[in-house]
Parts: sequence; C-alpha cells; structure tokens
Amino acid sequence: MRHGKKFNHLGRTASHRKAMLSNMACSLIEHKRITTTVAKAKALRGVVEPLITKSKTDSTHSRRLVFKALGNKYAVTELFREIAPKVADRPGGYTRIIKTGTRQGDNAEMCLIELVDFNEIYGAGEAKKTTRRSRRGGKSGAAKTAPKAAAETKKEEEE
Repeated sequence: MRHGKKFNHLGRTASHRKAMLSNMACSLIEHKRITTTVAKAKALRGVVEPLITKSKTDSTHSRRLVFKALGNKYAVTELFREIAPKVADRPGGYTRIIKTGTRQGDNAEMCLIELVDFNEIYGAGEAKKTTRRSRRGGKSGAAKTAPKAAAETKKEEEE
C-alpha cells in the first residue's frame, strides 16, 4: 500500500530518480527551458524551486547546499550569477509548465517547463505598452471618406 506517499516515484529507484532530477535541473538552469513529460516536469518543479530560493542569498553555505543537489559547478555558477538576481523580487513560482500535446511513440503527455523570468515571448508583450486609438478620425479615416465624397459630387454634377 502507498499510504502517505506524497511524491511521484516515476517508476525508478530512489538513486535513479535523484540523479535524473538533478540532471534535469542542471539542464533547465543552463537552457532556461526544456521539453519533458508532465509527470517529470511536476517532479522537477519540486526540486528546482527550492534551489532557486536558496540561490537568492549568495553565501558559501547556500552554494554548498545547491551544489550538493545539482553536482554541477557550472549550473551552480549560472544559478547564482544570472538567475538569482533576476528572480530576487519574485516570492516563488519560478517555473511555468506549458502542455504541448502527446508524444507520438507512447502517447505520453509532453510539456515545456521553463523559467518564468527568462521567457522573451511573454516579457515582450508586457514591456511594450500601446495606447488605444479610435477607429474614427485621423488620416486613415479622412482618406476613406474622400473617395465617397468625390463620388457623391460626381453624381450631383451628372443630374
């Protein structure tokens, strides 16, 4: 029975699961977005988000804790230098999971897991602010009504 077992074991032994999630966390930190199955992405979110929170305080102790979980000094450096300053004011929710459909081979649900502050698509929409403009008036409105006015005057001349 699996009473009280809260996390997904992903069909792997504890050591395999730990190694796989560590490698996936390193890849996510390095590339800022990866494609994986939904189950693995949800398990990865539980590993990566506490590490990003630890990286907000740049101390020797927090670096050692993060290195213990990741095992990759380049990923630790990237996390503390690039990611931590960008998410410093965010109180959690550093990752986003976007479902992309199913995998053709085994019909597994696939998704894209990414770091929220490193997405250029969503960030571009927020940064660019436009004003609402009326459809009436302006140069384009005058250009559209000019041909109609010319046609009406032509009609009056013929009569």
